Amino acid sequence: MDSSKTAMPCAFQTMAFKPFLKQTKYLDVFRLLSSRTRVTFITRRCVRPASCLETNTQTKKILDGKATAQQIRNELKTKVDSLYQKYAMRPGLAVILVGNRKDSQTYVRNKHRFAKEVGLESFTHDLPESVTEAHLLELIDELNQDPRVHGILVQLPLPAHISTEKVLQRIHVSKDVDGFHAENVGRLCTLKREPGMIPCTPQGCLELLDRYGIQIQGKHAVVLGRSNIVGIPAAMLLLRRNATVQICHSYTENLAEEVSKADILIAAIGKPEWVSGHWLKPNSVVIDVGINAVEDWSTSRGYRLVGDVRWEEAYPRVRYITPVPGGVGPMTIAMLLKNTVKAFERLSQS
Repeated sequence: MDSSKTAMPCAFQTMAFKPFLKQTKYLDVFRLLSSRTRVTFITRRCVRPASCLETNTQTKKILDGKATAQQIRNELKTKVDSLYQKYAMRPGLAVILVGNRKDSQTYVRNKHRFAKEVGLESFTHDLPESVTEAHLLELIDELNQDPRVHGILVQLPLPAHISTEKVLQRIHVSKDVDGFHAENVGRLCTLKREPGMIPCTPQGCLELLDRYGIQIQGKHAVVLGRSNIVGIPAAMLLLRRNATVQICHSYTENLAEEVSKADILIAAIGKPEWVSGHWLKPNSVVIDVGINAVEDWSTSRGYRLVGDVRWEEAYPRVRYITPVPGGVGPMTIAMLLKNTVKAFERLSQS
């Protein structure tokens, strides 16, 4: 939702919260996440257990993103080995990292590790934060022409002096494994055209639904959030699958009433436990994209991760729900690898 309407302040941005961040080593949070997932910190005293999943032995309602992502990586490894036998070449993923943000460095390491696991070639380009926009664009031009590279990912965020939009649009559409290029966005939004590269997080959401045999066609789907990274592409993917789709945002009136109509809810607003479980339609399916760290001194790290949906209220009412962590986050990286293999196949056949 729009930041101007956020009801819960992001204490991550306040001076008062810095001692807490140092004490808890908050950057450990990002070891579990794709950097494309919004992370919000709020201050809250909490006596609940560190993980709701640890206190609930039932798992039949859980959409396990971690296990599903591992299954996908196993499938990709088999496919990559087969492609190597055919082309004597492996898909190559190039990641550009600007600056020395610890969270970004952690994400890149995880990406590199999983890429190697499935047999991809992984190229990392570390640039100083002071790098000029012109130099970064030159590097992208070189990677666009490099036959070893089939996917290019620019790690976000970029320094303020560099135009993110200009950089993302400079990546050749065939190597845009994040799915952010204008042509890929346009193809996704044109219903009778085959989509190009699909953004990783929303693609991971629908992959989970498919892997668990959850029907999409004819269902009423509500998407909370309208970001270009998750909300809008998720809505378009659901529409392509013949769901009746509604996007809700910070100006939506009677939000609880709209959510209560959802057979499938995708929550991607970045507000900790914002969605009450009492809003949910009984036996609905909930995909919780939110990753939020809240203060919890009962844990060794001093914080715990929660989603945008109140787990304890939601779990008894739903048919399926993704956990946080272990739901959408692992699927995002799996879809990045899948897109890279897809790009390799298309480029090899062209």
